[in-house]
Amino acid sequence: MKLVPLGDRVVLKQFEAEETTKSGIILAAKSQEKPQQAEVIAVGPGGIVDGKEVKMQVKKGDKVIYSKYAGNEVKLDDEEYIIVKQNDILAIVE
Repeated sequence: MKLVPLGDRVVLKQFEAEETTKSGIILAAKSQEKPQQAEVIAVGPGGIVDGKEVKMQVKKGDKVIYSKYAGNEVKLDDEEYIIVKQNDILAIVE
């Protein structure tokens, strides 16, 4: 099964949370913060959204940083994804 986003939506696969700090301290599962970085899995076609022309600026495979409380979490085939609007993506990591 495959997710195909509509309009200006983007499907993201979130990176795993860090289990240790840079200094080597192991974090308990509940104290690990969800990362705000993800990989783009699929991109909608863009087009006219709310009466405005939307050009998609991200592409499949991009690594991005997105807003902390953005999107909807979806579980499909034992994989977790986040579906966000393109304007919830803050930056592309190069």
